[in-house]
Amino acid sequence: MSTPADSMLGREVAYPAHYDPSLLFPIPREGARRQLGLDPQALPFIGHDRWHAYELGWLDIKGKPQVGTATLTVPCDSQHLIESKSLKLYLNSLNGERFNSAEAVRERIATDLSARAGAPVAVLLGLPPLPRDESADAGVVLDHQDLEIDDYGPPNPGYLSVQADTPAAETLVSHLLKSNCPVTGQPDWATLIVRYRGARIDRAGLLRYIVSYRNHSGFHEQCVEGIFADLLRTCEPECLYVEARYTRRGGLDINPCRATPGMTLPPPVREVRQ
Repeated sequence: MSTPADSMLGREVAYPAHYDPSLLFPIPREGARRQLGLDPQALPFIGHDRWHAYELGWLDIKGKPQVGTATLTVPCDSQHLIESKSLKLYLNSLNGERFNSAEAVRERIATDLSARAGAPVAVLLGLPPLPRDESADAGVVLDHQDLEIDDYGPPNPGYLSVQADTPAAETLVSHLLKSNCPVTGQPDWATLIVRYRGARIDRAGLLRYIVSYRNHSGFHEQCVEGIFADLLRTCEPECLYVEARYTRRGGLDINPCRATPGMTLPPPVREVRQ
């Protein structure tokens, strides 16, 4: 089985001159989920990993360059996640390939990604809308709390608690989520959205927990699943939705979201930082 160390992540590589779907590097989800105490055969969530591709290019049938954008949605129950650098290189490999139409490009990407992820991947040309204001959600921003914080990792669910006698149904937002690439060590920045119904989550503790991811090394998808699992176990909400909207790197950003089964996933949007 291939590992991230076998991939091109963190290595200096030449951009591909020709279309090459073998550049896509799948990473099994199962191992990381078992480390989080999750049963891969009975996941406590639904959701997906939504990629926004800003630098999509190809040639038309006469060889004239074309440009576009795309939204790629990988279901969370797929066998594999797709490594980000390999996705970037794969999309760049389309630059020299001729296609009859933009629809043919979309179909090719969907076919290749589905084969590597091990599940149907939805591909739409274009991007979700930008929010109307600074945050895409009309939620409570946690970041303005006047707190002393000196714990930057590892992630500490001990900060999480609830007010058992105070029910709530709310959306909490923080722009302070940061983690690091587990191979290169580069920082990954995100806006975190937590929607839930149940006993009210302590906001100071939640912000301290989010900041405790600051020095954590983990892939984006795995970080979101860790946050979801900790909130579900510790706070025991009736329903829970967690999404992280990561900032762009290499013409791509990723937005993993996880929700308790039965919840309706909200329509996709982008953050202004994306």
